[in-house]
Amino acid sequence: MGSFQGHALPGSLFMLIGIWHIWRSLVRYVSNPKDFRVRVWNPVPGFDGKLKYLELYVVAIGAFIDLCIELLYSTHLKFFANGVLNPSHLNDFEHAGMLLMFFIFGVVCLLSENSRIVSLPDGALCFVAATAFGAEYLLFYFHSTTHKGLEGYYHLLLVLLIALCIITVVAGAFLPTSFPVDLSSGIAITLQGLWFYQTAFTLYGPMMPDGCQLKDDKIMCRTTANRVRGELLANCQLFALVFVVLVAVVVSYGVAASKYRHSDVRSLHMVQDGLDKD
Repeated sequence: MGSFQGHALPGSLFMLIGIWHIWRSLVRYVSNPKDFRVRVWNPVPGFDGKLKYLELYVVAIGAFIDLCIELLYSTHLKFFANGVLNPSHLNDFEHAGMLLMFFIFGVVCLLSENSRIVSLPDGALCFVAATAFGAEYLLFYFHSTTHKGLEGYYHLLLVLLIALCIITVVAGAFLPTSFPVDLSSGIAITLQGLWFYQTAFTLYGPMMPDGCQLKDDKIMCRTTANRVRGELLANCQLFALVFVVLVAVVVSYGVAASKYRHSDVRSLHMVQDGLDKD
């Protein structure tokens, strides 16, 4: 069983990284569409020092802090019971393992940028990121905590969003010049972060559907009709989040184009319009 904080913290990290990825993808495309390249992470422009790698520090430090919460605070250092891993904290161990993968991803990217020993191209870093998302996917798909009912449905939708993150990141390695792929990756990460928040507010906050309640660390619904209604509401919530993100992307593209648009962008649009008329 999770908690509001346990979903809000990773949700904040994914949402911040996803929004930043979307914005930088739009700016890089409108600034120079012909030389556009997929990036698994985006440096802060105008800085050459440590601030340039702010995104990677957020990933590595954020994952490390969350890892320490899961491994040290949540377990109260009671790692073993009767000579084996404490079965009461397997959930925490699993989360810690997933967070370790994102911490490794952040560290590998930092080393790749600042070390001659580990210098990986963006395509290889895409696969490292896909490995981290893959570990997250396996965690929520084969969870030791049995997600059933309404809670299980929210986590099923989360698994689908994680799968979308894996697909877009891997596609970036094979299509290194594709703007749609790079933008889709940012959208998928943002949606995952927002869904973590939606899960926190619904299952552990004020948005619990009628007829369902949190009782004895489980989400209980009085009737099957109440559970089905909650699942339908989850679908509507996901549709609403997708709509909001897509509108935000369109508005952001307009803002980026008005401030950073290169002449090549207009030329590409004119060529596309000519092809459509033909």
